Amino acid sequence: MHTHPINAMIAAANDAINREDFDAAMDFYTDDATLVVVPGRAANGKTEIRKALAALAEHFQHTLYVTQGDTIVIEAGDTALVIAQTNVRANMKSASPSLETRNANYVFRRGADDKWRCMVDNSYGAALLALPPV
Repeated sequence: MHTHPINAMIAAANDAINREDFDAAMDFYTDDATLVVVPGRAANGKTEIRKALAALAEHFQHTLYVTQGDTIVIEAGDTALVIAQTNVRANMKSASPSLETRNANYVFRRGADDKWRCMVDNSYGAALLALPPV
C-alpha cells in the first residue's frame, strides 16, 4: 500500500515534539498555521505554536509522547485533509502516565517547494463539538 508523504511529515513532527525540539517542529507548520491547544483555545502562527508546545511540555512535566495510529489522507489539489488516530501519553494530573487516543483532524497545504505543511492541527478532531472550552 502507498504511504502518503504527509505520514512521514507527521512522524517527523511527533518525533520533534517528543524530543522537545520545538524549532524543528516549526518546519511542520505553515507560517499562518493554527494549533488547537485545548478546546476553546488556539495558537496562531509559528511563534504562538512554539510557545504553546513548550508550555504543554512543561504542563505535562516533560512526559508528553505523541504517536500516530491509523491515518487517512484525502487530497484535493494542494490541500489535504488528514484524519488520524493520535495517541497522547503523558503524566496527566498524576505521577504515572496515561494514554489517550484521539481521532484527530489536520489540514495540510503543499507549498511551492512541493513540501506538505500543516495549516490546522486539531488533535481533538470532532470531539471539540462535545468538549467544553477551557
